[in-house]
Amino acid sequence: MSGKHREVIVACVRALYERLHGPSADYAHNLTRDGLRDLLLPVVREARRLPAPQDDAPDADAPLIPEHADDLQGAAAVARALQRDGWLETFADRAGLITAYRLTRAGKLFAEAFWSVDRRSSRTRQRNVRSCRNALDAALKNLDAHDLVDAWDYAEKVISDLSEGVDYFQELVRRLMLEASQTPWDGFMEFLDRFEKEFKKQFTADSVERHRQAIRDLIVRLHALEAAKRDALELQLNDIARWAMQERSGGSTLDWMLYRIEDMVEAACNSRHPELIKAMSVYMQRAAAIVQQALLLNGGHGRRAWSTAIGRVAEAGAGQDALLERLGHAMAPAEVRLLDPAAFRLRSQSQRRRALTVTAQPKVSRDARLAAAMQRAEADAFALPNEEVLRRIRIQLQATKEPLRLSRLPAASAADLLANMQLVEAIRSGRGHGVRATRLPARLDNDYYSGSDYRIEMEDQP
Repeated sequence: MSGKHREVIVACVRALYERLHGPSADYAHNLTRDGLRDLLLPVVREARRLPAPQDDAPDADAPLIPEHADDLQGAAAVARALQRDGWLETFADRAGLITAYRLTRAGKLFAEAFWSVDRRSSRTRQRNVRSCRNALDAALKNLDAHDLVDAWDYAEKVISDLSEGVDYFQELVRRLMLEASQTPWDGFMEFLDRFEKEFKKQFTADSVERHRQAIRDLIVRLHALEAAKRDALELQLNDIARWAMQERSGGSTLDWMLYRIEDMVEAACNSRHPELIKAMSVYMQRAAAIVQQALLLNGGHGRRAWSTAIGRVAEAGAGQDALLERLGHAMAPAEVRLLDPAAFRLRSQSQRRRALTVTAQPKVSRDARLAAAMQRAEADAFALPNEEVLRRIRIQLQATKEPLRLSRLPAASAADLLANMQLVEAIRSGRGHGVRATRLPARLDNDYYSGSDYRIEMEDQP
């Protein structure tokens, strides 16, 4: 931008932005190497015919375009310079299995500034598809060409914003791949904040799919205006939008502008909007995978306790016996329970299919809520905390000063019976309570349950 070929570079940057992000951009095909050459060749040929600026300064190192180079070599040199200095970048087009070109994010911002300076159309503040629809409606009701020009600008900026959203998510994915070793909390929170402020409206109230048919109907009605109204609107449009007279193809500026608005809305619906959804979905999937992996790694520290304990035992040397004794004391309350295989039953294929096809949320009736409340009350009525059970048995052991047998514990109430049935489990699940349960060879049989009998005593009792 500071050499003697800066006018050629600026013209090429404008042409690139017009081809990639302008209102007449072809989003169905990516910019290939041949397409880039064909795009820059006429721009270089036309720019080199213009007189050089008077304050021409030589290039710092070597000239960008050799003095005796033809237009084709000049276009190739400009393409290499733009890619070397960060204006252009290459990416893999998986659909066509080729290498394509696009503007970088920084290059797009600067290119848009150069392109906007050269544009003669007016700019508007708000840019969403609802504004385009409202402007077309106002143009139909008031027959004002200013509303039609506003609708053009709204449609043009809508597709530009969707393209910017696609580039934003692609940049987030690249950052994820570069920083995969770190959990992307900052980038994810930034995305959530921007989603709440911008993308949420683009997918709901400002969705192009939602207003697509309404815009079509308004354009059809504008095409079908009476001859006198059409002529009046055409005169206004030619007066306030003379740039459209130079860019149009056909005899009517009104028809050309309406067709271009419809084309831009259709391109936003068929190309840019699905690409935005796909780009956001790819980012969400990869971010969720990295976050889930980080959570699994953090949660796996506790699962490595067994290997850590084994390593410490191997390194203990003479103190292995003491370490093993401490580990055994720590693992003594553990109790392994296996599920009954008969409790597992595979559902039939029809049941699985019927379960997958249920999409409507069931409505909970008053009777269902009452039944659920009764079930919770019944479950809570027969649940005793282990701390309470241990507290009661400690009181009995301290009062008798001698060991007790499970079969001889009083069962005068339902609470006593439940406490007796839960006693052994409470002793094994607790740590540091000072109570020990020893299994006896005798059996315990009464009117309520049957099982092994246990001897309950304090740990400091002989």
